[in-house]
Amino acid sequence: MEFKDLQLTPSLLKGIEALGFIVPMPVQEQVIPVLLNKSTDLIALAQTGTGKTAAFGLPLLHLIDSSKRQTQALILCPTREFCMQIAGDLRNYAQFMENIRIVPIYGGASFDVQLGQLAEGPQIMVATPGRMLDMIKRKKARLSE
Repeated sequence: MEFKDLQLTPSLLKGIEALGFIVPMPVQEQVIPVLLNKSTDLIALAQTGTGKTAAFGLPLLHLIDSSKRQTQALILCPTREFCMQIAGDLRNYAQFMENIRIVPIYGGASFDVQLGQLAEGPQIMVATPGRMLDMIKRKKARLSE
């Protein structure tokens, strides 16, 4: 099986190909079809470096409505390093998708910069819990969608 067999959008497949990926890792091969076909909670356990971010991130990007300027997905991360890594990975996968905004929200970064990014209407927020709670309390993060 190859990524092209998973029926992801052409622009997403182009991003995956640009990164040099052709064959999905086992966790991706098992998880991606499930998440593309059903809105469900899912727990996937696999070792570090086996492609878990792509396993949930590719279906997420596939399902995002880029015409809407509102948050459609929130990914919580335990550390700012992990937050930046996941946001970067998602941006790389989505590099050929139009109008996709992915914003990392974490402590230790400029609050004003993050407020500006949130004002632009990102479809995906990748955040640490503390900074996310702060943004919610200040009514700067809109999660109603």
